[in-house]
Amino acid sequence: MDLGGGGGSDPRQIEESKPLLGEMSAVDGQRLGGAAPCRRALLHCHGMRYKLLQEGDIQVCVIRHPRTFLSKILTAKFLRRWEPHHLALADAGLASATPTGYMENSISYSAIEDVQLLSWENAPKYCLQLTVPGGTVLLQAANSYLRDQWFHSLQWKKKIYKYKKVLSNPSRWEVVLKEIRTLVDMALTSPLQDDSIHQAPLEIVSKLLSENNSLTTQDHESIIVAIAPLLENNHPPPDLCEFFCKHCRERPRSMVVIEVFTPVVQRILKHNMACFSGFTESLLFGQDFGKCPRLRLFTQEYILALNELNAGMEVVKKFIHSMHGPTGQCPHPRVLPNLVAVCLAAIYSCYEEFINSRDNSPSLKEIRNGCQQQCDRKPNLPLRLLHTSPDLVSQEVALTESRLKSVIVTSNEIHVEVERNNTANQKLTANVGNDSEPNLIDCLMVSPTCSTMSIELSAQADRILGCYVEILKMLSDYDDWRPALASLLQPIPFPKEALAHEKFTKELKYVIQRFAEDPRQEVHSCLLSVRAGKDGWFQLYSPGGVACDDDGELFASMVRVCNNVHILMGSCYKTKKFLLSLAENKLGPCMLLALRGNQTMVEILCLMLEYNIIDNNDTQLQIISTLESTDVGKRMYEQLCDRQRELKELQRKGGPTRLTLPSKSTDADLARLLSSGSFGNLENLSLAFTNVTSACAEHLIKLPSLKQLNLWSTQFGDAGLRLLSEHLTMLQVLNLCETPVTDAGLLALSSMKSLCSLNMNSTKLSADTYEDLKAKLPNLKEVDVRYTEAW
Repeated sequence: MDLGGGGGSDPRQIEESKPLLGEMSAVDGQRLGGAAPCRRALLHCHGMRYKLLQEGDIQVCVIRHPRTFLSKILTAKFLRRWEPHHLALADAGLASATPTGYMENSISYSAIEDVQLLSWENAPKYCLQLTVPGGTVLLQAANSYLRDQWFHSLQWKKKIYKYKKVLSNPSRWEVVLKEIRTLVDMALTSPLQDDSIHQAPLEIVSKLLSENNSLTTQDHESIIVAIAPLLENNHPPPDLCEFFCKHCRERPRSMVVIEVFTPVVQRILKHNMACFSGFTESLLFGQDFGKCPRLRLFTQEYILALNELNAGMEVVKKFIHSMHGPTGQCPHPRVLPNLVAVCLAAIYSCYEEFINSRDNSPSLKEIRNGCQQQCDRKPNLPLRLLHTSPDLVSQEVALTESRLKSVIVTSNEIHVEVERNNTANQKLTANVGNDSEPNLIDCLMVSPTCSTMSIELSAQADRILGCYVEILKMLSDYDDWRPALASLLQPIPFPKEALAHEKFTKELKYVIQRFAEDPRQEVHSCLLSVRAGKDGWFQLYSPGGVACDDDGELFASMVRVCNNVHILMGSCYKTKKFLLSLAENKLGPCMLLALRGNQTMVEILCLMLEYNIIDNNDTQLQIISTLESTDVGKRMYEQLCDRQRELKELQRKGGPTRLTLPSKSTDADLARLLSSGSFGNLENLSLAFTNVTSACAEHLIKLPSLKQLNLWSTQFGDAGLRLLSEHLTMLQVLNLCETPVTDAGLLALSSMKSLCSLNMNSTKLSADTYEDLKAKLPNLKEVDVRYTEAW
């Protein structure tokens, strides 16, 4: 049997050993092409190949003799009796499943002096000779193939046992390095075909490195180069991955990183099995990454090491391109999900400090209640439900249950008014005492204070974040990868701290824009929520969403492509369903953008009217007023009225009685809306969570029927209050919660004798001014002065 080396190579192995960065010549003044100086050629064995035996049935005969009589005994016509045994090739020796007779005691590999094939003319057929002290053990197989399989398996087990012993207590590292090279050559030339043939030497070296921390950098690189041929077709074991990670961190510019680690990472990304059929954990780790997360960590550190080169992201970009391939279709389906898993885990690690520390990172429930830092959190006190009904906007905190006239809840059950759907009757309820966490996007959108949540990453975390968000951008540029990437990101698999981080959402916006621009339905449909009741990128980047920084341009493009596809498909049902979803969840942003002249949103509002999506007359009238506030809207609305004359009839009945301005609206938006039609019937106006200031007061005083005004969390100040007090003397309900008003403006309210409900929560109200107002406002029945000096 020919056990020599050399021979041809497998085409798959040739492909795997190609340098991924071969095209990146002369980057950073280093030679990045080809890994030949650091890697020896793979040695392949001619002839028969065998599977490594772990156990098997075989005949055993033991002969006790002086060595000088061995040949005579073996050539004798009859040998002593043979015993059948089921032998196991354990890590330390040869043992029988029935320890009796010849095999009553196991045979240690260290006691086996030699293993030979019996080749004498008169020797028993298919026998192996194991030379042990004081005699010989003969093993007889059923045929020549089994005999050779036992022969090579025993030799392998014996040598591996020896190397484990030798390398467990190293004395001189030059000898150790020589032994490692011999061990690697043995694995490369072995006729045995088994995963453990290459894994066993890697595990021995891995253990050696983990138990010896005094190695020099040169020792590190010499060992890495020595074991490089084994890594081309095998994943490194966990301890070895940790050693590689350390090397990438400490010596990112080392040639070993480029020339040796590149094919290893290539194999991990091409052959690792990622599974994305579950929750965030499977997204972060994948199937194989879950079993060995250090493979993922090694891949992360390798990419970061590439980014540390002078060319930085240019090197990473060429690496990603080499993984995709030069054609329009990547031939390796596992590359994309594995890259995404690595990116998600790296991004998650950037916010790990905030996730694990409640002092720096509020929980979902805390974010929902204003993202207050620990030192700023207010004590547990009763909070009220803020209604938008005509009879009540804010309610008084009663001291006793007998005085309770409204819904009062403790801090364990907090009700917050929001303009999530921008309709007067929409209210968001959060049960903080419940174990289940609220909707993620709701948590980030409830209060404008959340958008100012301060997240400052360390310099290292900031570099990691920048690198891996940039990789997500690169992935989104490949047409064939974009559908799968959109699907993987559809559940929004990022931590809430990342979504509240302005830098992250701003950088990720490029990826979402690429999805929105893609005409394929399987791509842009992933911008919507993955299931009912769960918001998606569509909501996150809408006006009022925590990630929106462009006044809704991206949101408009997302709406445009989704709506155009539904219309082109000719599906009236799908178009109506899409419009209904917008009306239920994003009517406010749509009206705000239409108010600012966005043609897409003007078309959307016209379609809502045409398909009778809106049932409420006040909301319909507000949409009509919004359309008539711009030239493009007025033109399209007139065309719509030519087809549906009942809209004109609706408008003739007068303007709306209730109006809610979308969040983030400005003074100019309010002025444009109020100047577009008749609002003589308007009684209830909510400007809560908008950006209006005192400048809008000159438009508010032109609303003669106004009785309820909600200015919660706006920049409306003293000057505006003084103007209101002079003209809106019939105002009954006024909400000034979290506005910058002071005593100078609040004193002017004493002339508004019709006021029966006044909310001055979290203002600069003094105790003296409060007493003065109570004395001069006889109809004032409900007042909120919490978190003021008068409280």
